[in-house]
Amino acid sequence: MDQAKINELLDREAIRDCLYRYCRGIDRADEAALRSAYWPDAHDNHGAYCGSAEGFIRFALGVFKTEPRNIHQITNILIEFISSATAAVESYFTALQHGPDKDGEVRQTLLCGRYCDLFQKREGEWRIAERTVVYDWLEEQIPPAVLEAERFGPRQPIGAPHPHDPVYALGKRRIPFSP
Repeated sequence: MDQAKINELLDREAIRDCLYRYCRGIDRADEAALRSAYWPDAHDNHGAYCGSAEGFIRFALGVFKTEPRNIHQITNILIEFISSATAAVESYFTALQHGPDKDGEVRQTLLCGRYCDLFQKREGEWRIAERTVVYDWLEEQIPPAVLEAERFGPRQPIGAPHPHDPVYALGKRRIPFSP
């Protein structure tokens, strides 16, 4: 395999990793992960929000830091390189959002659609420069009437916002290495 093909594979993996960081950032209300997915001058059209990525990050954290339950999954990632430093990326998403609306009433919504992103590579790093969210499915659901502790029962721990989610303890563990 020649070096150009290896570089393309590395670029594709870096773009996928960025998309996964975005999902963790949104689902865990992890500001650092969310910021690492966008260039500081990026633009985001998210339907309910359209403007700078900075504004979207503030908007999203304001909503998701209130401990709602969110799950974002990304599939069918299609990456088309426009140049060595620009890529058009379409990713299908499924998002389940559960939390209070502005009136305090708990809502649950299933959203499906696509992230249509323009990625740019700057100083060796790929991030989102422009995002348009295309919605293909929206379903309002009836949220469970029982509290989460009762609903999950012995299935513990349950997901939590940054830094309380168990995933953040993984990097702090010291596992002895023996070759």
